[in-house]
Amino acid sequence: MPKLLKIALFLVLGGVVLFFILRWLVQQASPMPDNLGVENGRLTPCPDSPNCVSTQATDEQHGIEPIAYDGATAAAHASLLAILQADPSFTIITDSSTYIHAEAQTAVWRFIDDVEFTFDESAGLIHFRSASRLGYGDAGANRQRMEAVRAAFQTTR
Repeated sequence: MPKLLKIALFLVLGGVVLFFILRWLVQQASPMPDNLGVENGRLTPCPDSPNCVSTQATDEQHGIEPIAYDGATAAAHASLLAILQADPSFTIITDSSTYIHAEAQTAVWRFIDDVEFTFDESAGLIHFRSASRLGYGDAGANRQRMEAVRAAFQTTR
């Protein structure tokens, strides 16, 4: 085998090994936050970083519209849960009648984002928050994900 081919093969294999080591480190550096959930009808506010969206945020950077629904909350909950379960990037962590917490993993680097939903039965709204556990920016990934969930929900209703 020519020396140049051996070097190229070594570099490629080394790069693959390094990629998987870095991906594993990303997962290890992403523990679940201890401030998730609903308190007094409110989800945890977004941090100052741009890698979070919430229907309960009032600023333009973080704010996003809630998902409206008609009919029974249980039916809206079942529709939303089916959407999340059909998407392999989501793992359901907590599921109660008025609250869902899921982890969403990005495809390549396996960054973990926490996605929470709470149902406001009196207003017929699903409030949600999607936030990255690690890093500062997300190139709009949380907003795009939640708009995709909204679109999927609206097609089921």
